[in-house]
Amino acid sequence: MANVGMVGLDWQQRINWDRLRTYRLERARERMKAHGLGAMLCMYDENCRYITGTLTPGWNRLKPGLRYALLCGDDAPVLFEQGDIGLHIQKHSPWIPKENVRWSYAWIKGAAGPASLQQVTKFTNAIKQEMKKRGVEGMKLGVDFVDINMIQIFKDAKIDWVDGMTPMMEARAVKNEDEQECMRQVGAIGDAAHWETMKFLKPGLTENQVTAHIMEFLYNIPGMEDVEDVIVSSGLNTWPNWRNFSDRIIKPGDIVFMDLAALTWNGYKSCYYRTYCVGKEPTQEQKDYYAIALKWLYDSIKAVKVGTTTREIAMKWPSAKEAWGYEEEDQAAANLWGHGLGLAQYDMPVISRIWSLDHPVEIKEGMTFALETQHGKNHQWGVRIEEMLIVHKDKIEIVSNFPVEQITVVDPMPGYSSYGKL
Repeated sequence: MANVGMVGLDWQQRINWDRLRTYRLERARERMKAHGLGAMLCMYDENCRYITGTLTPGWNRLKPGLRYALLCGDDAPVLFEQGDIGLHIQKHSPWIPKENVRWSYAWIKGAAGPASLQQVTKFTNAIKQEMKKRGVEGMKLGVDFVDINMIQIFKDAKIDWVDGMTPMMEARAVKNEDEQECMRQVGAIGDAAHWETMKFLKPGLTENQVTAHIMEFLYNIPGMEDVEDVIVSSGLNTWPNWRNFSDRIIKPGDIVFMDLAALTWNGYKSCYYRTYCVGKEPTQEQKDYYAIALKWLYDSIKAVKVGTTTREIAMKWPSAKEAWGYEEEDQAAANLWGHGLGLAQYDMPVISRIWSLDHPVEIKEGMTFALETQHGKNHQWGVRIEEMLIVHKDKIEIVSNFPVEQITVVDPMPGYSSYGKL
């Protein structure tokens, strides 16, 4: 659970944000050099934030290229911010030299045809100018995102660009003590949200009403930047898990699950499922299915330790054919699943039988990730559970603390009849 409060104080050492920013920047620089790169161009917001420690409005985040950052050699990062938002960065983020804050040359999801060519040419010229100024011109440039317009312009400009996402994923995978405390805070917020869900749930509400209530609850928490998704599924919507919510009315006796995917507190994200039964005890069959999903989950959690691999973890889960009769593992994508948590909801490691058996990744101290399992009966009901954890040198720490060992029953009432029910 969270060790300290959420806001900064003069009398207690809490999350040390300066130390966190320095750690992230130097870790990115170390992985950049390890891959033989002279510079890295980060267009995805999680990577841009990782190396600059800056926040941009939410409408920028899903549009790579509206803002971007360039890290060259041993120099401070250069931030190309959208429009004149850079004036706010200069005022509020003094760890970025003012002269390193530029305006971006954007075109993605905004310009096409000749307009794109105009913008990407200015974009490329600015990148080349910065690389030359910082002594890394002609060296390899790692890029975490490539737009079709960049390919020819980069070729004409003789920019030797290569994969920059892999070194950034490697950097983000291992969290320092401050990032780990951020994840504890995220876990504590998730605990509170599930407790609020338990209190609010009742027959007659719709899925979207529950989603709206939990979103409002979360946005009232200090440091909350974004609630990307609160997934509330009920009844037949719970299996197969479509990972969505609708205006379906929750009925007495329905299975409901809620997933915090992903609340974002000071940049750090959650993924946290729990299963509820509203107005009555679940049936024995539902309890049995839940027990199976819980065993799958904790068998995989118990396999997590420093030095093991994602293969050993994924091997604790049955195949898609064994579990649900599917012909290929891809048909069950995200049913039995693990994924890193940090500034992105999909940090390393990502764990699945689809690829982890053949392409294992080593588990390292400081990794933070979620493991999730599910089971159910088609278009009737399903259960889903998920835990968030931190990997320590000689143990793992689970930071999701809402009860998990059984389906959470909300306000059970006696007197149900099973006659004539589908």
